[in-house]
Amino acid sequence: MRLVKRSLLRATSSHGHHRVTYVELFFDLVFVFAITQISHTMLAHFTPLGVLQTAILMFAVWWVWVFTSWITNWLDPDKTPVRVMLFGLMLAGLVLSTSIPKAFESRGLAFALAYVAMQVGRSAFFLFTLPKSETGHRSNFVRILIWFAASGAIWIAGGLLEGQARLVLWIVAIAIEYVGPSARFWTPGLGATKYRDWQVEGGHMAERAALFIIIALGESVVITGATFSEASWAAPMIAAFIIAMLGSIAMWWIYFHIGAEAGSEHISQMEETGPMARLAYTYLHLLIVAGIVVSAVGDELLLAHPDGHSGVKEIIGIVGGALIYLVGVILFKHTIHGRFQLSHLIGITLLGLSIPAAPNLPPLALGALTSVILMIVAGWEAWSLRSRTPVEPEIQKP
Repeated sequence: MRLVKRSLLRATSSHGHHRVTYVELFFDLVFVFAITQISHTMLAHFTPLGVLQTAILMFAVWWVWVFTSWITNWLDPDKTPVRVMLFGLMLAGLVLSTSIPKAFESRGLAFALAYVAMQVGRSAFFLFTLPKSETGHRSNFVRILIWFAASGAIWIAGGLLEGQARLVLWIVAIAIEYVGPSARFWTPGLGATKYRDWQVEGGHMAERAALFIIIALGESVVITGATFSEASWAAPMIAAFIIAMLGSIAMWWIYFHIGAEAGSEHISQMEETGPMARLAYTYLHLLIVAGIVVSAVGDELLLAHPDGHSGVKEIIGIVGGALIYLVGVILFKHTIHGRFQLSHLIGITLLGLSIPAAPNLPPLALGALTSVILMIVAGWEAWSLRSRTPVEPEIQKP
């Protein structure tokens, strides 16, 4: 008798969106650890070279997570083979995460092998478990697998080398991978992937991205709490603790009060969800996450010496993190509304103007100024959008 391959794809639904499953949340725990490792590595190597190296590692961590989110948007995590695949990725992800602090030292090959195993292995699993009738997905992942195999060889070659050679090769490898989606994984002889083969369930994709923002914000809260618990509770330390927490709360408010829900509704109503998922949730969310991670480093520096001197590290961590975050959020919301929100533009401007004066301020004052700017942005946006709500019910579909 001929065996028929049972599809592992999610069942399509015309109402609502796919819920995020418990196994997806379990998988995300690995990335809680990875984000912690990234922030600690940046703090320990806060030099131009160290920041570049940490950025490469963060790009890799985000890329492996977001591509897995694309996969679980299509595959059903409640199916046993998909769960087993995710558990395998978790094991490799732990090797990846534990290798981060020494990825440019003694554990470069371990990091590269774990990363390539996750990217290539997950793509190969998806390709070879698809029914032959899924021609669109199959042709798409043939291209993706070729791209990841090519970049994977460069990752491993970099892991075998040391010093500047590793850095250069890994920059090339990550650049290839980030170009891939924008080039629609164009491959000689196969061409580029069609947008219709990138259709995703928009609500699920938006929820997955929002959960990663929670992971990043959680790292900031953990750093704040852990540092505060070990410090002497003098007045400057208590003030720094409050300022750091207010900054994290403002970041949460700016993203989740309006933006996350609006993004979910917008992408769920689109006919072609692939381009939006690629731009807003694959590329632009990296900036948002990066801003939170850098801000977490800034919080630790603030709590370490609240009444000390604001040097380059403190300015980058405290002001730079908030600036990167607001740039990422305003670009994300622009893809939804088609306009740049004035509150965010003012916030970005104020943060930029604060940089020249930053060396003259202690970290406590600089952190307070940054948190106040973020709270102004959050409050302004909430008030301005609330003032329009009476008009919105009049806009109805015929």
